[in-house]
Formats: sequence, structure tokens, C-alpha cells
Amino acid sequence: MSSQGVLGSMDASKPIVDHLEMDEVREPATHDQKGRDEKSWDDIVRDAKQATQREHSLKLLDALRLYPRAVAWSVFVSAACVMEGYDTAFVPSLFALKAFQRDFGVPYKDGKQITAPWQTGLSLSGKVGIIIGILLNGYLAEKYGMKRLMLVCYVLISAFTFILVFGQSLPVLLVGEILCGIPWGIFNTTAPAYASEVCPMVLRGYLTTFINLTWIIGQLISAGVLRGTSTMMSRWAYDIPFALQWAWPVPLFVGMLFCPESPWWLLRQDRLEEAEQSLKRLSSDQTDTKATLAMMIHTDRMERETETGSYVDCFRGVDLRRTEIAAITWALPIFSGLPLQPFNTYFFEQAGLPNTIAFDMTIAFYGVGLCGTLGSWFLITWFGRRSICLAGLSIMTVVLLVMGCVGFAPSSNGGSKWATSAMLVVWVCLYDISIGPLAFCIVSEVSATRLRGKTIAIGRNSFYFFYIIFNVATPYMLNPTQAGWKGKTGLLFAGTCFLSVIWVYFRLPELKGRTYEELDILFRKRVPARKFKSTKIDPYSDELTEEVTSQA
Repeated sequence: MSSQGVLGSMDASKPIVDHLEMDEVREPATHDQKGRDEKSWDDIVRDAKQATQREHSLKLLDALRLYPRAVAWSVFVSAACVMEGYDTAFVPSLFALKAFQRDFGVPYKDGKQITAPWQTGLSLSGKVGIIIGILLNGYLAEKYGMKRLMLVCYVLISAFTFILVFGQSLPVLLVGEILCGIPWGIFNTTAPAYASEVCPMVLRGYLTTFINLTWIIGQLISAGVLRGTSTMMSRWAYDIPFALQWAWPVPLFVGMLFCPESPWWLLRQDRLEEAEQSLKRLSSDQTDTKATLAMMIHTDRMERETETGSYVDCFRGVDLRRTEIAAITWALPIFSGLPLQPFNTYFFEQAGLPNTIAFDMTIAFYGVGLCGTLGSWFLITWFGRRSICLAGLSIMTVVLLVMGCVGFAPSSNGGSKWATSAMLVVWVCLYDISIGPLAFCIVSEVSATRLRGKTIAIGRNSFYFFYIIFNVATPYMLNPTQAGWKGKTGLLFAGTCFLSVIWVYFRLPELKGRTYEELDILFRKRVPARKFKSTKIDPYSDELTEEVTSQA
């Protein structure tokens, strides 16, 4: 072993790398070196245990006081997701825009309509690009780091926006959406991973669910912009909203130049000194950096015993269960009715509301969603992820059932138009206070740290896999030239939402209040989902093994 001192005996003000070599931490020596290496590892375990105890005792206000920079940088990285939220709401709303219908639609009754195939194609084209971006992110982010990858993506999204602004045909717009989707996919998988890696345990839920708020902010901006251009009949009615997508990349690019890299990624790259410096940039409490890094080293070593960090690992052993939870959790928003959300303006219009009122209802729709996400922050302070999801999905099932039943009222019934629209607004409040934001939190927490990027990528692509399937069907269900189900579409989602409740009850564990190391142990011991909250563990036993003192 190196003649330098051990981790536990050093002054906290001195860099850890002055006293510790990474190879000694991960590969203890044998024979004559064994005694000294065991002492070094014992010191790491001691400091890691101290950091874990501090994580459990840290209160919300104290965490905000100690980690304001971590909060600020996490919020900054997540701000990139505003762009996807904007486009997600903007493109389907084009189908209700008179100028867009005139320039790209086909004759229908007294006006024009965008055909269902093109509604489907344009709505899903961005998702195709996002899937590509998500898969690339799982590899590129681990190889090059979050910071460099995000900088490149800001440049690409600025270039691809030109296609959308100057495109004069539906095929060109479709290609532009696919290309823009690639950086969007990287943004929405990098943001939850970064948020979960730079903040203490007590802040994880708030910063990961904040990503859902960025989507709503983007959707709300989109609704306001479209409301402002809805009465315009020139091509600027839709070109102005496209052009506004240039407003985000430049300031985000400049800010990203100063953003600290994820300390977990630096640790996985054996760049221990840089990981320590990154931790110091994220915390105002410099004396705690040594213990935090020791906890990270301890967790990383345990995971290296079973995981190499490849996509294959996500489908082997206990990590298969974690991948299942990530994939299904991010599919739950789809099963609970999310495919209706991008078509909300069109939905309101088909429900019988006048065009301008439909756009006004869309603004109210996203405003309620924003309030719902803020409300979720209060709920996660007092309740667990599992409890909130169970309650939210159960009530959403009832709301969707009511919406579907009201849809059977005759079109001459004016009250049914407002009732159907009101049910969709109630639904979005329930969605954004429960499964909507918590999906980001759960998927970020459930994965092993060495597999986080890839597990998030698999989970997020599960979201878009089901999103594409349902979004292919949704325009046909709503479009008057096809099935014309209108509000009755709620019955389909009431059924899938009920199935989601069953899965959550039996398969979704409670992750609140657990460090990543404790979650590793719970999954390795195959503790049932319903017993996660009550199970007590000792991650710092002499053999560094998992001790479950309360079994199912």
C-alpha cells in the first residue's frame, strides 16, 4: 500500500487523493499488505457510515442551507427539459390552429382537418428522435460525461430548429421533429440522473420531480403562445411558436460551461480528485466532503462486485427487477391517460367547445398541472412514493370512468361538453400531484449507481414505446373522420389505469428515506415490495454484506 496516510486519519481540509489511491480502495492487497489495506478500508467504512447517518438525520431546511449550489445546478440542468415540454404540447395543438389546418389540411365539411395519419406522424416523429437520443445517452453520457454531451446537444438543437421554422411541407416538419428529438432525449435522461447524483437524499424527491414541472412550464408557455397566435391567419401563426424554440439553447449553453460534472461519474472514471472538487463546488459545508466521498466509494465498490456498467447488466440478477420497476413506472403515466394530454386543445374542441375557448381551457389545463406538481412536493414530504402513486392512480381511475360515461351524452347536451372538459382538467391535477412527477423520482432512485444512466434510458424508452402505441390510436379515437369517440376515450384509459393500481400494489417498493447503498442491499436480499419500508438493514457489517433484521 502507499506510504500515505489512511482516509479516516486525515485533516478534512486536505484533498482525499493526497492520502488514498483508488486501486487500494477497490482492490485490497494480499499477503504482507493485507493488514494495512484492511485498516484503510475500515477507515473508509467508518467515514461512509458517518455520512450515511448524516444523510438520514439531515432535515429539508438544513439540506437547502448546506446544498444551495447543488439545488441551483440541478434546476439549471433540468431547465433543458422545458424545450421538450414546449414541443410536446405545441405540435398536437397545431391541429386545432386554423392557419395550420388551412396550409396543411384536407377539406372536411366547411373547413379543413389535418388527417389522422399526419396527426399521428407529426405527434410521434419527435418521439422517434427522443428514443434514439435516449439510447445514445446511455452510452455517450457514461463515456464523455454529462457536461460535454449537453454542450454538444445545445448546438445541435439550435441547428435543427431551422428546419422547423423554414419547413414548408409536412414531410419536412416531420424530419425536423425527428432530428430535434435526439437532443431532447439526451436532455430528459441526463436531468434526472444529474439531479439524483448531486443532492443529498432528503432533496432527491424534490429535484427529480422538478423535471416534471419544467415540462409543464414548457407546455404552459406553448399554450400561451398558441393562444396569442390562434387568431392569426398567416403562416406566422405557427412559425412564431417554432422560432421561439431558439430562446433556450444559447443561455443554457453559456451556463453549462460553468456547471460542475457529476461526482458519481468522475468516481466511476477513477478521477477521484476531480470528484472531490465537484463535491466541494456543490456543497457549502466543505468539512463533510471527505465522508460523502467515502460513502460513494463504499457504494461503488459493492456494486462493482456484480455490475460492469453495461446494458446487459440491467437484465441480469437482481438488476432485472430494478429494470422492471423503472420500465413499468415510466409506463404508468401512459396507462393513466397521458396520451390525452398533448391533444387537450383538440380534445376540448371535439368535445364541443368553441375554438378560442378551447385554447383558453388549455392554458387553464397546464396551469392546474403546474399547481399539481407544486402540491406533489408537499405530499412527498409526508408520504412515501408508493402511497402517493396508489392513491393518485386509484382516484384517476374513477375520474376517467366518469369522463367516459359522460361522453355518451348527446351532442345537443351543452352541460356534457363542459363536464367532459372539466374531468380532463381534474385528471391533470391528479396526474401532476402523483404519478407524473414521481415517475422521475422513482426511476432515478431505483437503479444501481453504476447502471443509473442505462436504467433511466431503458425506463424512458419504455415510456415512449407505449406512448407511440397509444398516440397512434388516440387521434383515431378523437378524430371525427375516424372513430370519433370524444369523451368516451376515457373508458379505455380507466381500464389501463386500474391495471396500473394492481401493479403498484404488488411490485412497486417504497424508496423514500433510503440511501443508494441501502437500496442495493434490499434488492440483493430480494425483499418484497410491500416490506421495503419496514425492513431494517446494516450496510456496514464486518463482511460488508447485507444484514436484513426484519424479513418478509
